[in-house]
Amino acid sequence: MGTAVEDNSGTGTGMRRRGCSYQKNDFLPEESFRTFGNYINALKQTPNRLVDRVLTRSKDQAEMAVKNRSQNEMKKTLTWWDLIWFGMGAVIGAGIFVLTGLEAKEEAGPAVVLSFVVSGVSAMLSVFCYTEFAVEIPVAGGSFAYLRVELGDFMAFIAAGNILLEYVIGGAAVARSWTSYFATLLNHHPSDFRIHAHALANNYNELDPIAVGVCICICILAVLSTKGSSRLNYIASIVHIVVILFIIIAGLAKSDTKNYTPFTPFGARGIFKASAVLFFAYVGFDAVSTMAEETKDPAKDIPIGLVGSMIITTTLYCLLAITLCLMVPYQDVDPDAPFSVAFKHVGWSWAQYLVALGALKGMTSVLLVGAVGQARYLTHIARTHMMPPWFAIVDAKTGTPVNATVVMLAATAIIAFFTKLEILSNLLSISTLFIFMLVAVALLVRRYYVSGVTTAANRNKLIGFVLTIVGSAIATAAYWGVSTNGWILYCITVPIWLLATFGLWYFVPQAHNPRLWGVPFVPWLPSASIFINIFLLGSIDKDSFIRFAIWTGFLLLYYVFFGLHASYDTAKEDEAELKVGKIEEGIPASATKSETGV
Repeated sequence: MGTAVEDNSGTGTGMRRRGCSYQKNDFLPEESFRTFGNYINALKQTPNRLVDRVLTRSKDQAEMAVKNRSQNEMKKTLTWWDLIWFGMGAVIGAGIFVLTGLEAKEEAGPAVVLSFVVSGVSAMLSVFCYTEFAVEIPVAGGSFAYLRVELGDFMAFIAAGNILLEYVIGGAAVARSWTSYFATLLNHHPSDFRIHAHALANNYNELDPIAVGVCICICILAVLSTKGSSRLNYIASIVHIVVILFIIIAGLAKSDTKNYTPFTPFGARGIFKASAVLFFAYVGFDAVSTMAEETKDPAKDIPIGLVGSMIITTTLYCLLAITLCLMVPYQDVDPDAPFSVAFKHVGWSWAQYLVALGALKGMTSVLLVGAVGQARYLTHIARTHMMPPWFAIVDAKTGTPVNATVVMLAATAIIAFFTKLEILSNLLSISTLFIFMLVAVALLVRRYYVSGVTTAANRNKLIGFVLTIVGSAIATAAYWGVSTNGWILYCITVPIWLLATFGLWYFVPQAHNPRLWGVPFVPWLPSASIFINIFLLGSIDKDSFIRFAIWTGFLLLYYVFFGLHASYDTAKEDEAELKVGKIEEGIPASATKSETGV
């Protein structure tokens, strides 16, 4: 963690730096922040600069070129085999081992398997969208880089903040679940190892020091080596898969079909409400897309790794959900450690220890892969200077982003120490569904809009059809959220979505053909992804939306006062520094009337 790295930051010192050291230019080195007068002048130009950042888009080659700001390159050591195991390791964790019980007991009953199917379909649609981008733009920035290229700087930043929130909250939720299963393994109640602080607010007063310790250990592993993390993930995932197969086989041997009656005690609303929360169980595959920069052959390895891991994961989830509800009546499912307690319920008390061990292995993998992914997101965001460039530094010896890894896991540990799982899972699902929806929109823009190729008429048609697709999905989700028994509005909103998608397919010619790998059935597949992601948002509780709005408000404040000016200055310097030609396209605030743009 303290490895020295060569200083290539342009300071002229030529000295080697420690991995977590910093210099003055590592934080806000841009022209707007060099003097107080410069900063005041930059603030006065905020409206013009904001228009510039909203209306300009990065280019593929620019996202590739900014890798130079990390001072050292990440090592290309991963294959499709690594990515499949990383994908399973990233996804199969707290979502299945904890939230399955919680949602089966309180929202869906035995029909929780259908909730996993709905969430799985949504996740698979998003996987296809991510894969095309990751193959064509193989950088560590994942969806942040994709959105920056297609939807512009401003939307990319808002998404970036929610991406980071997604990872921090997801890691915190898994770390707390780790404590629950660890307690079960030692024959304790899942909450026995937490400290109850009566002076703190409810839902934030069960302190979890073990979760903090787990985060520290994961941080050390993630910093040392990506390939080493991959090998450890192999071992943990293999043990995990063996335990899952044991749960399925042994659990079905102790099943009772009477437990499947009634199958849908909470109706369709319960199924979709559980789906929105259980989407948490699929969070993590996007971390694999951030490893594209370290993949030997992105065009081959990424599609196999992402799609393959998602198919395996969805199948295992459905089998586990079926097994749980056949073993135990849904009313008796334990919300904290459902599978361990289920075996105890059927008289196999010894099996609860094996299940707890497997769950711990799985959650360790999720934390490790999440740590690797979140650090790479932050690294690429910092390369654009929307966050201080100190976070972009890659260690020369380990080839890993040490600073970004340490900071992200420190934030994860703090959240995990205080916050209950129920609070974390709902907020996480909002951020994730929002980001996946934006990536699907970005894919439509990528296929149908190319500057200088798409005519103004076709551009306007594209905007109109995309807005109609998104608007009809929002109307459907809102109606679902406020109406318990109504159906008439669905007869309006769903046909509008179908007609808008058909209109895009029929009236707007595609302007971009993928060079290496492309999503099939465009625009239908990304349009369906937009619709289902937004629809699931309609099942999230009101308090989670309030927290989401507060976080987004904080992001906007940071952007207006810091991120906007840093990225604006950096963009103006990039064209000469990176030597990649014009790196952005759009309508800058200072554009002349003769200039064309997005």
